[in-house]
Amino acid sequence: MSRLSSIRMGEFSVAKGDGVLCTLVGSCIGLALYDGTHKVAGLAHMVLPQSRNSADSSGKFVDTAIPALLRDMTRLAEGAINPTARLTGGANMFATNAILTIGQQNIEASERILGEMGIPIVGSQCGGEKGRRVTLDAATGLITIEIVGADPIELHDRPRRRRTHHG
Repeated sequence: MSRLSSIRMGEFSVAKGDGVLCTLVGSCIGLALYDGTHKVAGLAHMVLPQSRNSADSSGKFVDTAIPALLRDMTRLAEGAINPTARLTGGANMFATNAILTIGQQNIEASERILGEMGIPIVGSQCGGEKGRRVTLDAATGLITIEIVGADPIELHDRPRRRRTHHG
């Protein structure tokens, strides 16, 4: 039986083997990192794009959550990992005329930082105006996304050649 870990806003968690990670996102980003060789998964519920040197939790911000998630995954794998990334969320949950919504800022910050770190984004289900329930299975790397009023969406891990990360 799989162990389910629910991730709250501004937090992240890692799992290996039969672990399952789950979160609910709206304008926040659900970032899933997965290493298929080690069967190690990480899921972050990132709220804002930049920490601006805040003392808040490292999982709250895109610029601090990604390195922290990689560090914990590397520790759990007991060695270097080759993760792929999938992004969910970034919805425009609130009526606004802003040119760049918080959801869009979160998406862009995630894409930029992952690119700088050499981590390929192999799937994305972002934008829109509705929240999502995101579940990541550490055994398979499969992400299931549930949006109210729609059929579930699956994002599979597609391994590619990439740079090795050493925590």
